[in-house]
Amino acid sequence: MIISWISIIDLVKYELQQQEEEGRDVAALKQQWKRLSAQGKVKFSERAERFYHELQKWKSPQALKNAEPMELRAIRSQAAGFRSPQTHSSFSKEKLYDKILGGWLGRSAGCLLGKPVEKISREGIRTILKSNGTWPLSNYIIEKGIPQKLLKRYPWNRHSGRESLRENILCMPEDDDMNYPMVNLAVAEEYGETFTTEHITKMWLANLPVLSTFTAERVAYLNCLNGLQPPNTFLYRNPYREWIGARIRADLWGWISPGRPARAAEYAWRDARLSHIRNGAYAEMFFASAIAACFTRNTVGEVINDALQFIPRRSRFADAVRFVMSIPIRSRSWDETVDVLYAKFGSYHWVHSINNSALVVAALLSADGDYERAICNAVMGGWDTDSNGATVGSIMGTLIGAKKLPPKWIRPLHDQIRSSLKGFDNSKITTLARRTFKVAFANTN
Repeated sequence: MIISWISIIDLVKYELQQQEEEGRDVAALKQQWKRLSAQGKVKFSERAERFYHELQKWKSPQALKNAEPMELRAIRSQAAGFRSPQTHSSFSKEKLYDKILGGWLGRSAGCLLGKPVEKISREGIRTILKSNGTWPLSNYIIEKGIPQKLLKRYPWNRHSGRESLRENILCMPEDDDMNYPMVNLAVAEEYGETFTTEHITKMWLANLPVLSTFTAERVAYLNCLNGLQPPNTFLYRNPYREWIGARIRADLWGWISPGRPARAAEYAWRDARLSHIRNGAYAEMFFASAIAACFTRNTVGEVINDALQFIPRRSRFADAVRFVMSIPIRSRSWDETVDVLYAKFGSYHWVHSINNSALVVAALLSADGDYERAICNAVMGGWDTDSNGATVGSIMGTLIGAKKLPPKWIRPLHDQIRSSLKGFDNSKITTLARRTFKVAFANTN
């Protein structure tokens, strides 16, 4: 049986791409792999393993390591936010809970919006939604009116995609983008502020089914089962080490660090280093600190500027965020903005951290504080639609609070969420928010 993301074919394919992004000329290696693959099935696995073994011996250039460090001390030295005086903010219980609940609800609704069309290209999303008159998006996706030939060409996401259509929604279906805030909540509740990467490892192995993980998380899970420790868990046989997986684990660290983005970024680093390196880890640190900033800032622009201070200034991730901030987003159509992003970042895999995070930042800046416009723009932008909708929804929901979220996006959730995580299935979203509030309130007093 071939298990996706850990098969030798996947590992070689994406390792070549990853090394190219790190600065290696892989043209000759790609030709060598092509010739090897054409030699037939006899002893293919042995030949492929030898090729991959040699491929993994390559070391990233020192200049890249200097610009994009992984050790927390080095990251702190390059990120100005860690060196700034950290203020202690206090919040009323009502405000704190409203923002945390807004984050949980906003994340759920944004994820649900993008779930049916995950893995469908931007062009495909536009085609199917135009066919039934629902482009541009302004509500959950509906199947009614879409021709069958288009549904065959662009099938809904097999992971609860059909259950996420407007006519079928009963709750927030199971999704890895929602599992991770839950598992991290369990970590925070059980181990407190001094939790370690090893504590997260234990929580994964005890409660998270392995096939509910993907890309770098699946590799790290397997590495943990084989007894490896960081940094080997994020380095060994892991070509997905800068993809989006760590980013979707950021939210809880922000919610329990209200007004304290430096602490949120450090928590995110402890989490990310289980499975990701460099820009994959920076994505989690950036969005965790952004969510923490949502408790004290009034605008998305302020939140993004704050979060940018907690990742290395010379990293490719920081460059991507600054590039987005340089685009005159409000003076052009959303499609024009997305065209610019695809021209700049289109070479990345559709679940890489850099391109998707650039799209998230652009969607946030495009919305002028409007929750609906933000999540709809994120999903219409393509790439990892449910993850991007979730992150945008989380930031907007935390920023404006649950009371200001449009009911049409919240009521269909019926305050219920499914999960493959042990002990969390059929949870009430309000219950998760109250549990998160309890940890956050203890951390602010």
